[in-house]
Amino acid sequence: MLYATRRGKGAVDLNQSMVLYMAKEAVGAVLLVGGPILGTALLVGLLVSIFQAMTQIQEQTLTFIPKVIAVVAVLLVMGPWMLSVLTVYTTNLLKQLASFGGL
Repeated sequence: MLYATRRGKGAVDLNQSMVLYMAKEAVGAVLLVGGPILGTALLVGLLVSIFQAMTQIQEQTLTFIPKVIAVVAVLLVMGPWMLSVLTVYTTNLLKQLASFGGL
């Protein structure tokens, strides 16, 4: 576990390693939650671009609808998992912040 220094009345000061740990956890949660959505949008965009290059259709709005449908599908399928990841992260963060503030 991370180390902290004590202030008066049981409160704990954050040190550099604690802040870096919290930042690492935040970045990890963002990548876990945003990765599937961004990866799906990237893959669908690439496939539509290849289709456009093969058929020589240069319609700019053609990529929008397939991306939206794919992203909504990913959100419907993976939404509960994403919510649980964010809930666990938020719960852990609030528990840690309560101990740092002496609450």
